[in-house]
Amino acid sequence: MNNDQLAGKWKQMRGAIKKQWGNLTDDELDKAGGNYDMLIGKIQERHGDSREAIERKLDEMSRHAA
Repeated sequence: MNNDQLAGKWKQMRGAIKKQWGNLTDDELDKAGGNYDMLIGKIQERHGDSREAIERKLDEMSRHAA
């Protein structure tokens, strides 16, 4: 997944992202606004997950949001 793919599916994926990583605030999600690297950074900050694990989960969410 890249910035364009995330931006295109942002509205569909936002709810799933909030559900998966529940302690992300609406403000943090608004700031990420579909920016892939910023979103991954926020998730890593709040949860400590590896970039690879986050990317796998986002790719899975993207397939389900199609």
